[in-house]
Amino acid sequence: MNIDEILAFAKSRGMFWQSAEIYGSAAGLYDYGHIGTLIKRRFEDVWISYFVDTNDSYHLIEGSNMLPERPLVASGHAARFNDIIIGCSKCGTYYRADVLLADLGVTVSEGATPEELDKAVEQNAIKCPKCKGALLKSKPFNMMLDLYLGPEKSDKGYLRPETAQSSYLNFYREFNILRKTLPFGLAIIGRAYRNEISPRQGLYRMRELTQAELQIFFDPQTWKVDMDKVKDRKINVVTYSRKTMENKTIAELVRDDGIPDFYAFHLAMIDAFYRDVIGVPADRLRFLEKGGDEKAFYNKVHMDIEVNVESWGGFREVGGLHYRGDYDLTSHSKGSMQDLSVNVGDRKVMPNVLELSFGVDRNIWMLIDVFYRKDGDRSVLSLAPYLAPYKAAVFPLQKDEKIMGEAKSLFSELRQRFRMCTDESGSIGRRYARVDEIGVPFGITVDFDTVTESSPNYKTVTVRYRDDKRQARVHIDELAQFIDSNTRFNPFKAFGGFA
Repeated sequence: MNIDEILAFAKSRGMFWQSAEIYGSAAGLYDYGHIGTLIKRRFEDVWISYFVDTNDSYHLIEGSNMLPERPLVASGHAARFNDIIIGCSKCGTYYRADVLLADLGVTVSEGATPEELDKAVEQNAIKCPKCKGALLKSKPFNMMLDLYLGPEKSDKGYLRPETAQSSYLNFYREFNILRKTLPFGLAIIGRAYRNEISPRQGLYRMRELTQAELQIFFDPQTWKVDMDKVKDRKINVVTYSRKTMENKTIAELVRDDGIPDFYAFHLAMIDAFYRDVIGVPADRLRFLEKGGDEKAFYNKVHMDIEVNVESWGGFREVGGLHYRGDYDLTSHSKGSMQDLSVNVGDRKVMPNVLELSFGVDRNIWMLIDVFYRKDGDRSVLSLAPYLAPYKAAVFPLQKDEKIMGEAKSLFSELRQRFRMCTDESGSIGRRYARVDEIGVPFGITVDFDTVTESSPNYKTVTVRYRDDKRQARVHIDELAQFIDSNTRFNPFKAFGGFA
């Protein structure tokens, strides 16, 4: 599907659409409908279970969406959180310079300077797409959304541009409240805000977005990971030095490319999350190493997590793994004039940070792109059962009094344990089709055999599997166990936990 087809599908099935739709919508702002919200929550729950709950030293916190100015000055966001924009001298329209060039088929490096962008504009004789006017010189534009606190608006602040800063600001207190040991992780799932010049491609580039981030604070001299668990796992990786995609083992990355053990271990962890947990095909997932001007100056190792998303035109970033060194806590130590270093044995250590960062909205879009398919005359969203909005659907085969009564009773019982849905409208085929489209893994049908005492299938129901349409009879008393065992996510089974 292309972008317009996914947006049309998402709107029609209650997933997501542009905010303030009845007023003509707002670029870069999206609302989630009832189905989209459930899928988003499922993704977030699985992410927490997998990356946080499997380690007793990692903890989920929630930070404020608004921050005072000083922390964002210390972090470098006030000075460096910029995109390069270019404006039209005639109509006054502004564009993100690299996006404008890319849309017109001109390739520039991700870290291109204003001077390099201006040169590309001149060499390619680029004019304003809107009015064909001459373009002005490009310039940095800070993407943070500022605000003022208090009745006199005397205290300047910002909507947080990333959730990570809340982890750094809360590190020292949480570290001392808990066991005062490293490694130590703080995770956040929450909103971030960016004044994007060119919001585009649906949920890819937004002004208000949801991030899922885990900041692992550690001492690089003492952190040991279980490499035996991951050394033979093969992943698709594009290293900065070779620029081509290779399928390499984790051990080869450490030995041949100088990737630190702890970093390589988490590459395997993320690879397993996408391939084994989410179900992304291996050939659609890769890690792209950034270097030179494309890499954030504070990162020691920087890889983007990319999935081949057809509607976005190929491999696009859905997350990242960043070895940030001690930049963050050192910066906040200087800015706050509070020493954030900690004792490790008889040594004083400024903790380093390994950041696992995921764009939740981008991943929701990716799920639709990767797992939506046509199967003959039906449409199917083949989500992993624990990512589906509902565990199962209960259907009465016909509007018979006994069948309807048993279906209502069964639905009432099961919904006390699971999020279920039910539907009585239309043919059974149409009802199956409706839940197939939103990813419900099982359809449970109450029929005449269910309510007929003389039938050998009395008190059993037909369970229909979404992906291959096969059917099985299951006794009503065994349904709860069937649903639980087939839809529950076990993070320890998925990867075995990590430390």
